Amino acid sequence: MKHYPHYLDLKPARHAKGTVRLPGSKSISNRTLLLAALADGTTHIKDLLASDDTHVMLMALQKLGVEWEQLGESQDYVVRGVSGALPVHHADLFMGNAGTAIRPLTAALAVIGGDYTLHGVSRMHERPIADLVDALNGVGANIGYTGEPGFPPLHIQRGRIHAERLKVRGDVSSQFLTALLMAAPLMARECDVTIDVVGELISKPYIEITLNLMRRFGVEVRRDAWRSFTIRAGQPYRSPDTIHVEGDASSASYFLAAGAIAGGPVRVEGVGMGSIQGDVRFVEALRQMGATVTLGDNWIEAESSGALHAIDADFNHIPDAAMTIAVAALYADGTSVLRNIGSWRVKETDRIAAMTTELRKLGATVEEGADYLRITPPDVIQAAAIDTYDDHRMAMCFSLATLDGAIRRGARIRINDPQCVAKTFPDYFSAFAKVTQDSLF
Repeated sequence: MKHYPHYLDLKPARHAKGTVRLPGSKSISNRTLLLAALADGTTHIKDLLASDDTHVMLMALQKLGVEWEQLGESQDYVVRGVSGALPVHHADLFMGNAGTAIRPLTAALAVIGGDYTLHGVSRMHERPIADLVDALNGVGANIGYTGEPGFPPLHIQRGRIHAERLKVRGDVSSQFLTALLMAAPLMARECDVTIDVVGELISKPYIEITLNLMRRFGVEVRRDAWRSFTIRAGQPYRSPDTIHVEGDASSASYFLAAGAIAGGPVRVEGVGMGSIQGDVRFVEALRQMGATVTLGDNWIEAESSGALHAIDADFNHIPDAAMTIAVAALYADGTSVLRNIGSWRVKETDRIAAMTTELRKLGATVEEGADYLRITPPDVIQAAAIDTYDDHRMAMCFSLATLDGAIRRGARIRINDPQCVAKTFPDYFSAFAKVTQDSLF
């Protein structure tokens, strides 16, 4: 895995052009690992993401007695399912800052039963989990807090689950609903289980990923719009034998934005028009900004021949990829507004506050609201040292500020703590250098 120094200096790049093979999707990788572990049978997973977050999940499954192996130096894995009955009933699990690992594991362990502690890095202990815990404890789970109430660390003990109907808030994190959905077949052994969503459900495309993967593992979910989800009794997870992990659509956004800002064409491979990831809808935002985007079965390509247009849009459906738009807005012909992004507050860092601070370093005028950003680009993008807040997407987004656009030149940018990209894309800066003609100092 790539290791970086404490900071990385990037020089301005006049043009972006080339092809990037994407790493596997984090969202798909960690969901697939857990489903494969819970399933009956052995699953061959191809192109699993190599990252800190997937490593956290793999290590947790190993501690829980799930057998898996990596095939040589490839990103192909074999996971031997436990048919919903974990061999190890007492474990201490370190979850890093991986929301895609701790939320579903919490639900699964609470339902299966045992004595487990889950904890992570300091930021993980600031990320809310009360809505998920309340939903599970409300149907007989026994989950307690060992630190501040409402946040990890957690202590899970054996409860008495009697779940026919659960309810969970949908307006903080879609991962809470994903966790309940993935654990629901373990509850629905003898009776149907219905999960009701309270309030607006954010990040709906991520729920689509969950439902799609559950279907691949033999479980059908009946959905009533986005208000409730019902899992019929007697649907155990069964291995699909082999499953391929798509390239990460969120990671694709940086390279597609590079093509839109600095001419292109830039093509990403590993994700395309047939993707199950909602973040492919990032291309709609790029098109609104004036870029030309083309999609194939397993690739997407972006280019532009002029200035980007300012955008005013709701990004509730693609909160991760929307961060890329915030930096692309530096190259727009006016003020851009990113709306309905309140979930940024509870991500790897408070991304609204972090993005505001770092964009201002570059000379932008930024208005920060509870769930929106208003970004007016500067006349000249200023050189700056960008703090990344141990947040992989901050590091990757701000590399784009080095690009020369149609109406503004890029600046010299220092990325502090570039190693944080290991969470999802360890080789990001090498890939970025290839499409920007080696922009590293």
